[in-house]
Order: sequence, then structure tokens, then C-alpha cells
Amino acid sequence: MEGRAVAVEERWQQIYRWAPLALFGIGAAVSAAVAPALMSRTDVLAAAGLAPAALACELWWVRPGRAPVRGSAAEQAHYWLRTALAFALTWLNPLFAIYAYAGYFDVHRMLPRRAAMLGLFANAVTIAGSQAAGLPPRSATLWILFCALVVLNSGMATFFSALGEREVAKARRARTTIQELEAVNARLEQALAENAALHAQLLVQAREAGVADERRRLAAEIHDTIAQGLTGIIAQLGAVTGTPDGALARAHLDRASALARHSLGEARRSVRDLSPLDLEHDALPEALERTVATWAERTGVHPRFTVTGTREQLHDEVAATLLRVAQEALANVERHAEAQRVGVTLSYMGDEVTLDVRDDGAGFDPLAAARRTGTGGFGLPGMRARVERIAGTLSVESERGGGTAVSARVPLAHHG
Repeated sequence: MEGRAVAVEERWQQIYRWAPLALFGIGAAVSAAVAPALMSRTDVLAAAGLAPAALACELWWVRPGRAPVRGSAAEQAHYWLRTALAFALTWLNPLFAIYAYAGYFDVHRMLPRRAAMLGLFANAVTIAGSQAAGLPPRSATLWILFCALVVLNSGMATFFSALGEREVAKARRARTTIQELEAVNARLEQALAENAALHAQLLVQAREAGVADERRRLAAEIHDTIAQGLTGIIAQLGAVTGTPDGALARAHLDRASALARHSLGEARRSVRDLSPLDLEHDALPEALERTVATWAERTGVHPRFTVTGTREQLHDEVAATLLRVAQEALANVERHAEAQRVGVTLSYMGDEVTLDVRDDGAGFDPLAAARRTGTGGFGLPGMRARVERIAGTLSVESERGGGTAVSARVPLAHHG
């Protein structure tokens, strides 16, 4: 669009440059054709002297290499010289007024604003003299006609000049707007390119983050399911080798087999990112109760399981997180606490659900344990990561010889 506007403006530049010379040529030709009828010998001689001067003025103006400067002193001088020559030639031959029309084309380009009005008036006087049968008017009637034509030509010239100047200003504003829009489009294209690069980078980062998150999830699932299942199987097989009672050994083998099948099912569900097997057909309280009963049967410690508050159907992710926390906390009690009493409490408290696992075992120093395991373990750090993933909090209170209390507090999000 800018190229089209530039082409239009260049065509107008050519018109402004060559129109005065063309009008002079037409006026000179017509005046020469009717000179015998309208001009005396003296007028012809005078015109023969002025016409070459006007021609030279116009040829000098359109010379190659001239760089016009709008409103410069040279342009103003040329305009007034041309206007004076056109008036003088029209005085000698009315048809030379054709040359005076050149003053209407470029008055606003060559003269300042106030001087432009005077230039329009001067050309209107020349043309009105031609229309009133020549200069000077030869009767009172012609003088009245001349004055009326001056007023009419001045008004028309002013009107059309203002209209043309308005169109020029409108075109100039349109060109400026086009240039601004193209600059905005260039910046927009640059921004889009930068956004595309940033989007690609974010996709890579999101993919990497997703891979890392999936690795952490699988690692936690393996720790909470397969690892604990293998630990239980090893414990049951160890009990088999240490007892001469065939019936008791058979019972331990049955438990090991059940643990193996359960662990295999949990492993398959973990790979598919499904809910724990215990939650497939039961709600969280029933799954916790069964988990506590299985743990008691395996360890010989009989924990107390309690549910408080109004039971709610929890979101699968919330239920799975609390179940895994309970399994990990009980596994820690089995491995480290040597406890005699264990309590598991599930509490529905309005907009929160809390799981507490307490024991009276050996206890430990939480700060020392945190320094020892850092953030890469899958015990307490793994439980904390699980809980924080659903905007919950995990607190651990323990001291050596004083038992341990693990509390997971998560928002109550309903199923579906």
C-alpha cells in the first residue's frame, strides 16, 4: 500500500513540474493564432520579448537535477515572476490567461499560507481580465464585470484550492498511517517470531518437566507398592525358614503369595497411572481399614483405626494420596519403630481431610533424618511430595523414645 501511495505522489510531482510549461505552450500557441485580430503591432513586439523570458523561466525551472525545496525563497521568487509574466502577457493578449492558470496548481506548494491567498487573488485578477474582454477594461460595464469576475474567480480558486489542500493533507495522513501500520506489523511479526521461539522452548521445558514428574511418580509408586510388597514377601519367607510348624509355614507362604499378587497388580496399575487396587471397589475408609487389618496380620501389632466426621466421597487423587501416606507410615512403623500401640485416624473436617498415624515406638530426630535423606529419598520426603502435589501439608512430630506422629492435611475435593 505504501508503494502505491508513493507512486501516486510521484505522478502528482510530475504534474506540478510540467503543467506550467504545458500551459505556457498552449497559451502561446493560441495567442499567436489570434494575434492579428486582437493585438497591435506594438503588442506583438512586446509579447515577442516577454514570451521568451517566460519560456526561459519555465525551462530553467524544469531543468534536470533541480531539487525543489517546498516553500523556499527560490520557489517563491519563481512563482511571483511567473505570475507577473502571465499578467503582462494577458494584458497584451487575453488568451495568454491560459498560462495564468498554472498559478492555481502549486500555490500552496510554493508560497507560505498567507502569501498563497495573495497569489490566488493575483491569478484571479489576470483571469478575470481575460474573461472581461481584456485588460484594462474599456468601459464602466466591463469594469463592473471585471470586478464581479475577480470576486467569483477568487472565491472559486480559494474553495478548490482549500479542497485540494485538504485532499493532499488527507493523502499525507493516510501515507503516515500506512507507514505506522507497517511498522506495527513489522514489530508484530517480530513479536510473533519471538513468541513462537518461546512457545517451542516452553514445550521442550514442559515435556522435560512431564518426563521428570512421571519418573518421580513411578519411583514413588514403586517404593510404595513393589518395594513394600517385596519387603513383606521377604519377611514371610524368612518366617517360613525359621519355623518347624508346617501349618504355620504354609500360612506364611500363603501370605507371601498374596503379597506377590497384590504387588503385581499395584505395579500394573502404577504403570497405567490408575488408582490403587484397594480403592477400585471401596471408598477410602474401607480401603484404610483393610490396609490396617492386613498390616496387623503381618506384623502382629493390632492398631486402632478410627474415622471421625461426616464421610464424603473423595476425589480419586485425594483418596489415593492419603492411602499411600498411610501405607508408607505403617511401613516405617514396621521397619523402625518397634511399636506396641499404633493409631490410624481419618478425620473429615468440613473443607479438609486429615490422616493421622501415631505410634509409641522408638521415635527419631526429624531434623537429623531430613539431613540424612535430603530431598531424594522416598520415605518422609516422598510422602510430603505426594501431599504437596494436591495442595496439602505433611507434619511429622517425633523424638527418640517418644514415638512418632505423622499428620497429612489435604483439601476436601469431592469425587467427580
